[in-house]
Amino acid sequence: MNIAKYIDHTNLKAYASEEDIIKLCDEARRYNFYAVCVNPYRVKLAKEQLQGTNIKVATVIGFPLGATPTEVKVFEAKKALEDGADEVDMVLNIGALKDKAYKYVRNDIAEVVRIAHEKGAIVKVIIETCYLSEEEKEIACKLAVEAGADFVKTSTGFGTGGATIEDVKLMRKVVGDKLGVKAAGGIRTYEEALAMINAGANRIGTSSGVKIIEGGKK
Repeated sequence: MNIAKYIDHTNLKAYASEEDIIKLCDEARRYNFYAVCVNPYRVKLAKEQLQGTNIKVATVIGFPLGATPTEVKVFEAKKALEDGADEVDMVLNIGALKDKAYKYVRNDIAEVVRIAHEKGAIVKVIIETCYLSEEEKEIACKLAVEAGADFVKTSTGFGTGGATIEDVKLMRKVVGDKLGVKAAGGIRTYEEALAMINAGANRIGTSSGVKIIEGGKK
């Protein structure tokens, strides 16, 4: 299996330097990863570095808490798209979901989707499974479907837990073939990545992309 084509090669560290992002993009070219995922400030740099390749540039919106107002998420997404982002990974408003403010959560996603789809970009909704009950995970996935998102994603990697096989299976069961499922957070080995794919993930978010590919060659 060509696992590289599943990987969003990621560096979202607060202290990631220009040199770090250039290295990330160099690695993405060398291993032919599907995408790089960087903070919004680094989108322009990543786009420049990957010019002439098929590698996508993904960024994060409302990250990592999801608690910014919808208007702010929309502005952030619009700016990222102008800077060259092909994909946006937005954090669902977790507090609003807990409040059962489902109309707000759906609209929050839908507004970012609207801006992204106008530019031909895709939207992944990070539901941050570590903070949700099983019922809330299902509701979050259903709201993402209703809002027109393209993917649901397990985690930011900044919460109290990352991707699990059980969560990926649940998310795939809820969204069926309507949306993609991205597993992210704590995936560091070839075996872990493969297990997530077998559970239903069709994208892997990881900062250990090189290690995963090298591990698969053994």
